[in-house]
Amino acid sequence: MEGRPSHRFDADRVIVGLLIAAALVLAGRVWLAENPQANPWAPLSLDDPPGWATRRKLAALREDPAECRAVLERSGIAFRALDPAGEGACRREDRTVLADAPFSPGQPVATCAIAAGTELWLRQGVQPAARERLGADVARIEHLGTFSCRRIGGGTTGRWSEHATGNAIDIAAFVLEDGRRISVLRDWHGEGEEGEGEASDEAAFLRAVRDAACGTFGTVLSPDYNAAHADHFHLDQEARGLGGVCR
Repeated sequence: MEGRPSHRFDADRVIVGLLIAAALVLAGRVWLAENPQANPWAPLSLDDPPGWATRRKLAALREDPAECRAVLERSGIAFRALDPAGEGACRREDRTVLADAPFSPGQPVATCAIAAGTELWLRQGVQPAARERLGADVARIEHLGTFSCRRIGGGTTGRWSEHATGNAIDIAAFVLEDGRRISVLRDWHGEGEEGEGEASDEAAFLRAVRDAACGTFGTVLSPDYNAAHADHFHLDQEARGLGGVCR
């Protein structure tokens, strides 16, 4: 008889613990529903801001072009799916073109995963950084291409570049609506249009868009990586670990 109060107390603690756990689970589900960018199981939408799960979802689209195109459709992104092309290691089964992205020269042909990452980067990274740092929207982005049937470093041996299948894009400059041109080669180290020095707005903008790209692409290489990237950002969608590569 004397043990019953203790048993009752233990049972009460278990019930309270279960209620707290249930409340935490419910709160977590509500939070994930309100923050799909942090929910690895939520369908990807380019209307959502980037979150810790976004890059992995984008990288997964590399192996699922049909799902990638569904993401573009439900995000209201106009695009064209082209027929496969090429042979061997440079065979491109997934060839997608964004219809309205502000690229020059012309619209680059890349994997759908690159197209989706680029669109999200433009919406959530490039345009906000341009307005904040430079006071104008970006009207045009100059690229150096997506496809090049070559190995990394251009040699005859070693791993194939992501460019070999169009799963990468190189970005050289940004042209603002007011006509200013921000060049990776000229402005990365702070030279700017008028030689403003290390703290130039142009340099700050380029670093901001580089950092934003690291949230939407599997690999981001800038002039900080090596001399071969002094004049462009290399962006690709090869999944490389949980954190990707951002240099």
